[in-house]
Amino acid sequence: MANHASSKKRIRRNDRRATVNGMRRGQIRTAMKKVELALAQGDATAAEAALKAAQPQIYRGVAKGIFHKNTAARKVSRLSARLRTLKTAS
Repeated sequence: MANHASSKKRIRRNDRRATVNGMRRGQIRTAMKKVELALAQGDATAAEAALKAAQPQIYRGVAKGIFHKNTAARKVSRLSARLRTLKTAS
C-alpha cells in the first residue's frame, strides 16, 4: 500500500482511468464485432457502414493511449481488406 499522499492519489487516478479505458476498449471491440458480423453475413453495405463507424473509434483509442498506432492501423487494414474481397466477390 502506498504511504505518500501523491502515491495514493496516483492509485485513485489509475483506477478511474482503468475504468474509462476499459469501457472505451469495450466500445471499440463491439464496433469491430459489428463489422465482422456483417462481413460474415456477406452484407457489404452494412459492413461498410459499420467500418465507417468503427474506424474513428479505433483511431480515437490511439489518441487516448489505449492502442498503439500500428495495432489500430493493422486492425483497420485487415477489416478493409476483408470488405474489399467481399465487394469483389459479389
